[in-house]
Amino acid sequence: MNKKITIDPVTRVEGHGRVTIHLDEYGQVKDTFFHIVEFRGFERFIQGHPYWEAPVLVQRLCGICPVSHHLAAAKAIDQLVGIDPKDLSPAAYKLRRLLHFGQIFQSHALHFFYLASPDLLFGADAPVEKRNVVAVAMENRELATKGILMRKFGQEIIKAIAGKRIHGIVAVPGGVYKTFSKEERDYFLDGKNIESVDTMIEWSQTIVQFIKDYHEQHRKFLDEFAQFPSGHLGMVNEEGGLEMYDGKLRAIDSEGVVTLNDIATDDYEKYFSEAVAQWSYMKFPYLKEVGRENGWNRVGPLARMNICDFIPTPLADKARQEFIAFTGKKVNNSTMYSHWARLIEILHCAEVIKELLYDPDILSDDLVRTGTPRLKGIGIIEAPRGTLTHHYEIDDKGMIISCNLIVSTTHNNDAMNQAVRWVANNVISRKGTITDSMLNQVEVAIRAYDPCLSCATQALGKMPLKAELYNHNGQLIDERFRN
Repeated sequence: MNKKITIDPVTRVEGHGRVTIHLDEYGQVKDTFFHIVEFRGFERFIQGHPYWEAPVLVQRLCGICPVSHHLAAAKAIDQLVGIDPKDLSPAAYKLRRLLHFGQIFQSHALHFFYLASPDLLFGADAPVEKRNVVAVAMENRELATKGILMRKFGQEIIKAIAGKRIHGIVAVPGGVYKTFSKEERDYFLDGKNIESVDTMIEWSQTIVQFIKDYHEQHRKFLDEFAQFPSGHLGMVNEEGGLEMYDGKLRAIDSEGVVTLNDIATDDYEKYFSEAVAQWSYMKFPYLKEVGRENGWNRVGPLARMNICDFIPTPLADKARQEFIAFTGKKVNNSTMYSHWARLIEILHCAEVIKELLYDPDILSDDLVRTGTPRLKGIGIIEAPRGTLTHHYEIDDKGMIISCNLIVSTTHNNDAMNQAVRWVANNVISRKGTITDSMLNQVEVAIRAYDPCLSCATQALGKMPLKAELYNHNGQLIDERFRN
């Protein structure tokens, strides 16, 4: 008889998701689905609003990455007033970059220390009450303290520029509305301050060494868990180095063959299409030339490590070289290496933030520029979880008539489904019994990619999990609850 396992909702993530695993009459996995069950509708209800409201409205997509949506939308509306990234004033361009790298820094800290580290420190078999940041603090006080203060540092950068830690506003069409004060700048450069950028660089190096040591101790599990071939997509600069704010799109396949060769972000429509499925509200982007079956790509830290030629800051580039030497592969397709890549990016962000803090342009009051208005604007950045696209079209009155959003989670949709399928095939008992360890390993695979399932504002906290097992007649034959 056929059976179905349901994991609803998935915990320690932002938003609502459900996993269903279908077993055949022999207890073997027949199919798996990772559902996004929340309908947001932002692409539709933003229509009819004036374009200058977009960077404010779209922040409400997410409580974890509001800055990323704010800046992607800002890049798009810049084009609507005739300004490309290179046309921004040096002050506006660098202040936005500072805001962006502060956002990635704090978001990566949240993702690793708060959401993922319990999976690494305690393992899938640990009791449920230990799978949280409080238990991490009890077990490894120094690690937890650094994680909390590192996230706070990024949040303070955001607050200094945008006015608030969450849903602050700084970008306006063609620039920014305020500058960075000398006092604000000096606070982050003060070596006596535990939250100084130099301290963050030092701690980032320590955390990178921590994750490297962890991989050396648990290599077999990390190599094999949710390992599968895929494409990888990200942004690079003119020289092929890692770029987060403004660059060209590059994609490679699982063997390192280039499938998208450094194209301008404004041309994304020529190369990408989006499929839909009746069992999820989330779309499935893929490269047109490769096709739906093999043209999908992972995005995010692991993908960015794979597609770039180097990282343009010395400490992070050295860490990337050690990462590549350790894996011994041209392309890393192992899901759990995402965390190591994420911490290398934390180090890169800290280095970039220091460079920007010492740049006198961030104190300039040359903030806004204008050009020849257009009717279409496209903004693409590398958000913490991966490549993020905002595309708007307006009428002659400046009202939005069309909106397309491809968020990082959407790109990772296929990857997360593949990860769940791997766990289902390799971990779940052939008898179809539900174990807490099995449920957690499904979640471990998802959390390696993305704690922002719906790109919607939700409260982080304990979410209940309910797993149900049905036979082929739809009868409930087993269930488990997690509070």
